[in-house]
Amino acid sequence: MALGTVQVNKFSWNKKLTKYVKDGQPEEVMQLFQQMQQEGMNPDKFTFVQEINASAGLGALEDGRLVNEQLIQSGFRVSDAHFLPCLFTCFGSCMRFFTLLMIYLCPSPL
Repeated sequence: MALGTVQVNKFSWNKKLTKYVKDGQPEEVMQLFQQMQQEGMNPDKFTFVQEINASAGLGALEDGRLVNEQLIQSGFRVSDAHFLPCLFTCFGSCMRFFTLLMIYLCPSPL
């Protein structure tokens, strides 16, 4: 896909998502993630990590749960070392440690 004359790829999306997370702009991460999917770009593990971090930054438990479901549907393992720390932060910030435990023990959509 092209944005003006610039070719946008998954790396470009992830780089921008990472910048928004580091700059403390979780709303922009959520918007960009939706735009990315609307334009047909499938998230990879790096994309999901940034989306989970944004959910944690917003204290958005439902968004975190939806990302968890997408993760599983995309064939990723929730217990992967990339995802577990982010999920811990997300569900921990929402005071949902039981949910985190269930995700780890029973990696299927809750």
